Amino acid sequence: MKSLKCACLNNKLHLINIESTLLRALPGFEIVGLASVTIKEAATRVKSALAALKDFALPAMKIVINLSPSDVKKDGSHFDLAIALLVLLQKEHFDSDYFVFGELGLDGKLRSSAELFSVLLFLSTHVKYAKILLPKDIALKAAMIPNFEVYAVDNLAQARDFFLNDEFRDSCKVDAVHPIFNNVIEIAGHKFVPNLNYELDFIDIKGQERAKRASMIAAAGMHNILFEGSPGCGKSMSAKRLPYIMPPQSLYEILLASAYESLNSNSSDFSAIRAFRSPHHTSTRSSIFGGGSGMAKIGEVALANGGVLFFDEFPHFGKQILESLREPLEDYKINISRVNSKVSYDTKFLFVAAMNPCPCGNLFSKNSTCICSDKEIAKYQNTISSPILDRIDIYCAMGEIGQDDAPSLSSKQMSDMVLNAFKHQIERGQSELNGKLSDADISKYCILENSAKEVLNRAITSYNLSQRGINKTLKVGRTIADLRDSQIISKSDIMESLSYRMKR
Repeated sequence: MKSLKCACLNNKLHLINIESTLLRALPGFEIVGLASVTIKEAATRVKSALAALKDFALPAMKIVINLSPSDVKKDGSHFDLAIALLVLLQKEHFDSDYFVFGELGLDGKLRSSAELFSVLLFLSTHVKYAKILLPKDIALKAAMIPNFEVYAVDNLAQARDFFLNDEFRDSCKVDAVHPIFNNVIEIAGHKFVPNLNYELDFIDIKGQERAKRASMIAAAGMHNILFEGSPGCGKSMSAKRLPYIMPPQSLYEILLASAYESLNSNSSDFSAIRAFRSPHHTSTRSSIFGGGSGMAKIGEVALANGGVLFFDEFPHFGKQILESLREPLEDYKINISRVNSKVSYDTKFLFVAAMNPCPCGNLFSKNSTCICSDKEIAKYQNTISSPILDRIDIYCAMGEIGQDDAPSLSSKQMSDMVLNAFKHQIERGQSELNGKLSDADISKYCILENSAKEVLNRAITSYNLSQRGINKTLKVGRTIADLRDSQIISKSDIMESLSYRMKR
């Protein structure tokens, strides 16, 4: 019995071991192991490709191919090459420590399949190092995945030589480095890819110093933030510029973001800029959280993982959608269950919301008169429940831009300060940014000086803080302390953190 490795994507990645054996029975070709019609058809493609080899004849025996584990549904034409090689090399000794992918033509030529790059991206998040044999038409793109050793061949005959000829194998190696991986920084032994693109710059926003400060704190610790203000004051502009100043991504974060994006589109690429997703308030629940009537598809909350999920016109989103945000914001996962599939996606994003203070938008305005009644204002604001507001770390009220307001901090300056705060978090040994710390980590990393403890204790009673509210105050205070290069949270840090609590 011989074996090779492969993988398939069925809402989540499955590592597949392909086994083969020859039985003394009537000649035949059978594939078992919960294979799809596409894989069953591989028998015909493989036999034709093998027949195209002048120096090989199919054995007069029954060929049995098993795809293990047998309880996982397998799909994809990229199993062709591995199946053909197991038949071709049945009597040979070869290194089976390879992942083999490729669709076979009837003449034995190799080509990639539509979903192959998605499979490779997800494989890169599950396997730290892998040796992979691929068709040449996808090899260069695959070689840009940093933890892969990629080899490429044109056809089945070359694939056979790859396993039997060491000298030929070395000539098949493909090396490539994606441009974003040329600029890597190392912090406490970990590598990160910083963003050097400031296409959307905070320098474009005049005034709004408090909003910029709140944005910087939110970015540095990945804290959820709510902007409230009159139309045109810069709420959406601030939100759209947040990904450009957020901390650098790790290799795993870049690979996972690309893998998730590959589930949503035909192509994806590596990016140093974190994801930014901004669904419209008329979007359906399935499009935001994932699902659908058939297989469980990825939604906006998962596509925003590691980046920003922006809800503009926050109160206009449906009640069901707003309440469904609770679990992704608290558990950092979305679990989708359907009859045919169950899947879980990470949802560790920075949630940003923007809203007007009232239906007409002029409640905070100095130049326009609000025409809303107290009842209308209360109804509008009460659309967002207290449990949702309790999951917001930072509340920032924004005034109108004045004639004397001028540009101040640029995204580059803010990014440098965020990077400095990020370094403190990594050097402390944190596995998560401050905004995503667990209760145990809060006790470990959020150390307060005595005067800060006194202020917090008074605030618990004055603001009627819940335990979640207390934890969020501590986490924001931790980020504020990091921004000023302090390992201890001071009284002023806690007071600033409390100033971002929503008082309604």
